[in-house]
Amino acid sequence: MQWSVLTFKQLNLDELYEILKLRVDIFIVEQNCPYPELDNKDRDPQTRHLIGRNTQGDIVAYARILAPGVSYPDSSIGRVVVSEQARGGGVAHSLMQEAISLAAQYWPENDIQLGGQEYLKDFYQKLGFNPVSEVYLEDGIPHLDMLYKQN
Repeated sequence: MQWSVLTFKQLNLDELYEILKLRVDIFIVEQNCPYPELDNKDRDPQTRHLIGRNTQGDIVAYARILAPGVSYPDSSIGRVVVSEQARGGGVAHSLMQEAISLAAQYWPENDIQLGGQEYLKDFYQKLGFNPVSEVYLEDGIPHLDMLYKQN
C-alpha cells in the first residue's frame, strides 16, 4: 500500500473524483444511506486527506483527518473507507494507524475523536479508541463517539 497525505488544494481532479466516488459507493450505495456527503470539511485548509493506493495505483483506502474544532473539540478522523476488493487483508488497520499517526503529528496536544459505526466498536477499541457516548442514530445507522487519548 502506498500512502499519501494531501490538502484539498493539493488534490488533482482525478484524485478528488476517485475519493468522492469511493466514499459515495460505500457510504451511500453499499450502506443504502442517503446523506449529505459533501459537508465543506474537505476544503478546510487544515484538513488532511489520507489516500491509500494499491500496486496498480488505484485509490482503495481513504480517511479524512480534521483539525480540532472542525467536528469535535479534539482532532478527529472520519470518512474512513476501504474499497470492497481491498477488505480483509489488514488495509483498514493500516489506514487507521496512518491516520492516528498523522493526527498526532499535526495536533500532538489534542486527543483524537471519531464517530464510528457501532458494529466497528471492537475494531476501533483494538486501535486504542474508547467509547465516550451512548449509541445514537446518525442517518439511520447506529454510531458512537470514541476517543483516543494521546497523553
